[in-house]
Amino acid sequence: MIRRFLLPIILILLGLAFFLSPILKEVSAGVAILLFGMIMLENGFNAFVNGPLQKLLQRATNKLRKSLSLGFVVTALLQSSSLISVITISFISAGLIGLHAGIGIIFGANLGTTATAWLVSVFGLKIKVSSLAMPILAFGIVFTFQKSRSLKGIGNVLAGLGFFFLGIHFMKEGFDSYKQGLDLASYGWPGFWGLVVFTLLGIALTVILQSSSATMALILTALAAGQISYFNSLALAIGANVGTTITAILSALGANIAGKRLAGAHFVFNLVTGLVALIFITQIDYLVNLIAEKTDIAEDNYVLKLSVFHTLFNLLGVFIMVPFIDPLVRVLNRIFIEKPIVDGIDYPRYLNESTLAYPQAAFLALYNETRRLFDKVVYEAVAHSLNIHRQDIEGSEKLKKVVRRSREEIEVDTDELYYNRVKIIYSKIIKYATLIQSNFSLTPKANDAITHIKLANRNMVEVIKYLGGLQVNVRKYIMPENPYIQKEYDRLRKKVSLILREIHLTRNDEDPESHISRLEELKEKARKSDVLVDGSLDELIRGNKISSVMATSLANDSEIVAKITSNLVETAELLYINIDSNMVLTEKEKAKRGPRKIKKKEKSKK
Repeated sequence: MIRRFLLPIILILLGLAFFLSPILKEVSAGVAILLFGMIMLENGFNAFVNGPLQKLLQRATNKLRKSLSLGFVVTALLQSSSLISVITISFISAGLIGLHAGIGIIFGANLGTTATAWLVSVFGLKIKVSSLAMPILAFGIVFTFQKSRSLKGIGNVLAGLGFFFLGIHFMKEGFDSYKQGLDLASYGWPGFWGLVVFTLLGIALTVILQSSSATMALILTALAAGQISYFNSLALAIGANVGTTITAILSALGANIAGKRLAGAHFVFNLVTGLVALIFITQIDYLVNLIAEKTDIAEDNYVLKLSVFHTLFNLLGVFIMVPFIDPLVRVLNRIFIEKPIVDGIDYPRYLNESTLAYPQAAFLALYNETRRLFDKVVYEAVAHSLNIHRQDIEGSEKLKKVVRRSREEIEVDTDELYYNRVKIIYSKIIKYATLIQSNFSLTPKANDAITHIKLANRNMVEVIKYLGGLQVNVRKYIMPENPYIQKEYDRLRKKVSLILREIHLTRNDEDPESHISRLEELKEKARKSDVLVDGSLDELIRGNKISSVMATSLANDSEIVAKITSNLVETAELLYINIDSNMVLTEKEKAKRGPRKIKKKEKSKK
């Protein structure tokens, strides 16, 4: 209800402000142009997200110093901590990077956002930026009309910079002319309550503008024009730093638990940094004056001093928070508890709105959700339907012995499992795959990869449906009442168990392609050893060793086992062998690649 009326209220208040104060138009226009420039900058750099930036983000997972440096450098270049936050949340939700690396990137991004203050204070307010903005805009617009995605990206970046500088020009002009009619600095509020009020005002401005960089540009231009006092500008800068977390929080609303944890870390970092800056504002300001003396910054050059202050308290926040990353992760893990199964219903863990922001994140989310469905649900359901524990299949004991001693019934309702843990996720996966194909311009190889994932999911659904009837007969005939039928059903259980063990070995091997021949061999063996094909059923019937009812069940179940093994092998090949989970969907291959190696995540982390 509130959201419905929020936009009309904002528009009415903005129109009223323009009517009552026509001079405000120039400042507002400057802010609007600057924000538009930042949007173009983000769009421009988005063209390169699937290339170097994505690879850099993925490589920043093993060392904290790497993730901190990456967050700092990329944010300083892109001039948008919001973009880095959204990308990082998207990638962490898809499983591309871990929480520790994501936190490091976010911490570094907060430090990197100080580059905006230096850009504005050193260049934007020192030179006639309007004369600089015009040629940049002209070149940028020419590039945006090119067909090449890269050239369009360069054009958006140039145009974004042009609008950024032009916005600063209009804000500066507006504040200069506004000073003639009204001196806002006379409304400054000294003391503790002044800090509180202007910090809250900084938070509010950033929430409205959705950019701490834009807020800092506004603060610096107002300070340069003398419209706010230096003391109040410090509080505004602190508020802008805290307010920027709103972007991460909004992005995390559509993310999974991992994304929410990262947004929580972002909020804690900025809140702690802001509180420390407020508590020790006098000491930090003293350090600013000391640095100003050593670097020949004029005593009354408050614009540069504010930039130094902004950098110092963000740097202080990094030094304070880095030692507490591990405790912070533990707290966030306790607060944001992963509950994919709610009231017995299993929901997707990786498929969410935030992962659809970038093709690589979207594809990996789809891939990881499919693997989770197979590894955690289907694989285990098959094993338990055969009355065999998963750890026995994945162990080293001979399967013949495992099958022989595994008689105790394992509770699993395949119908309930299908409706509660498979059907919903399967439907979400198919819908999500369709969204990827419609949202992005994919290469033929990318479309083939998504088709493979769809086929793998269909195979899994068929396996679950096959299990129902097989499970009933397995429980009935593996008991020692009739040793002949017991032996035949043990043979069936061993066939499936061999496939499951080989799949386990395949997915944990650095070279899964080496298992292709073994998987195909097991599948073919299961097909040829059908009791109707190898004559074993005829022998049992002629020897009057089993009843006609047993014979019918065995014949049907032998065929079902052949289908299950075939589907399991095809699923394993599609998920672990024929798909490169690290492919970039919108990049065209420039050269033929050699044999792929999909490394196990757990091994790569060690």
